[in-house]
Amino acid sequence: MTNPTRLRRLIWSLTAWWLLLTMGLWLLGRATDQSASPVACAASAAFLLAVGEAGDWLRRRWHRYRTARRCRRL
Repeated sequence: MTNPTRLRRLIWSLTAWWLLLTMGLWLLGRATDQSASPVACAASAAFLLAVGEAGDWLRRRWHRYRTARRCRRL
């Protein structure tokens, strides 16, 4: 991933998702009268984002592995 445009787009995308997830968690907490601080919501959102990105990376890696294995059999 040496393309600066691609890297910049990834950073902006992750930042936007993190902000949306933070706001969603904070608003959900406020709606259910279990409000947490915005800092706690930001930390939870960062954790959820990291888990989601790791899962997506594993999914893409597994797909490449399965595709390569299928091509070798033919």
